[in-house]
Amino acid sequence: MEKMQIIVLVLTLVMYALVIVKSEWKAQVSLVTAVAMMALHVVSPKEAFATLINWNVLAIYVGSLVIAELFIYSNAPACIADRILRNSSDVGMSIIAILVLTGLVSAVVDNVATVLLMAPICMALSRKLKMDPTCFMVGLAVMANLQGTATLVGDPPSMIFATFAGYGFNDFFFHEGRLSIFWFVQAGMFAGAVFFWFCFRHCKERKVVLEEKQLVSSIPSILLVSMIVGLAICSFFNGGLSAASSAVVILLAFYGLFWYHFSQKKSWHDVKVLVKGLDWETILFLIGIFVVVGAVENVGLLDYLAAFLERVVDGNVNLGFVLIILISVLVSGFIDNVPYIMVMLPVAAHLSQSMAIKPELYLFGLLIGSCLGGNLTPFGASANIVAMGILKKDGHKLSFRDWLKIGIPFTLITTFASSLCLYAVWN
Repeated sequence: MEKMQIIVLVLTLVMYALVIVKSEWKAQVSLVTAVAMMALHVVSPKEAFATLINWNVLAIYVGSLVIAELFIYSNAPACIADRILRNSSDVGMSIIAILVLTGLVSAVVDNVATVLLMAPICMALSRKLKMDPTCFMVGLAVMANLQGTATLVGDPPSMIFATFAGYGFNDFFFHEGRLSIFWFVQAGMFAGAVFFWFCFRHCKERKVVLEEKQLVSSIPSILLVSMIVGLAICSFFNGGLSAASSAVVILLAFYGLFWYHFSQKKSWHDVKVLVKGLDWETILFLIGIFVVVGAVENVGLLDYLAAFLERVVDGNVNLGFVLIILISVLVSGFIDNVPYIMVMLPVAAHLSQSMAIKPELYLFGLLIGSCLGGNLTPFGASANIVAMGILKKDGHKLSFRDWLKIGIPFTLITTFASSLCLYAVWN
């Protein structure tokens, strides 16, 4: 290994270690490491800003966050949850329906925002039933993480995958005439719903009435649907994450902010507060990671990793598939899945190419493992940490061991169901 490769490897490993130990510093750490890579001339500033940093991904992420915030402001998901409670046959089925709803909302809304949105419903229902809210709250987090994988706008890893594989919005549903990642995640969601049915099947109360939420406006819901339709149309005509896709999302986001100001009589200060409250930490983190992974690739470290896995797998397609998923689940249970998936996507693609198989088998396996693996531990995903914080604030302490009692079986069941469907379709 050459001197520069060793330096880049050490810098990258130190970055990973700091992100694990001090997750609140992840944006600063990734940006400093990116600057170090440019200072070492592994990556030029021009290459970083013109090639490595994917501005379309960042634009779609920012725009979708704005629309998601307005969707939450409108109370639309809370109103749907209220209707579920009124129409379900018993409370147990209501809880399962709310968990499924949480997942579906998370397919187009940030996971943390989804948990924050649904948490008041969870806590109010639990108090009404005099029930420990721990399992319910953990369920909100893990179902949100699960469905964040399903669509292009669900989670940053999905956007990164789409960029690498050249996928558009529609490709997450069907690709080359076959079922795509969305449907495999739904298989996992169904398995997860069955798991939680066993947890809540004893809740047989007929009706629980909570304080009903009023819909503020239908405009944010229309914006959300318009974003989905717009991305689908752009995907049909352009394919991949095009400039048109990001333009559609940004324009809808700007329309939403103007609606928030003029129609809802909010001051420009309120608009500024909404924008300032977006997940800028993840956005800055992504910028740094784009550059760092580009540097790792430039010095040939990804080729080393691919060659190592190739020797381990030794041409066994099934072993490669199982290893990618297992390693992804274990790694993502403890570290942020964004830098992991950025490093592993080209490795998985190289591995599938060397075996002359469809790359989707390994790429989808990587995406499923790295996203669902975040449910394994309480710090595997930001939504998990938020859920634990809400429980602690309400006087319910959730230990690492208590989380594992739910996280391990849920992760194993949902990952197995999703992977089985993936294998059946793409092997």
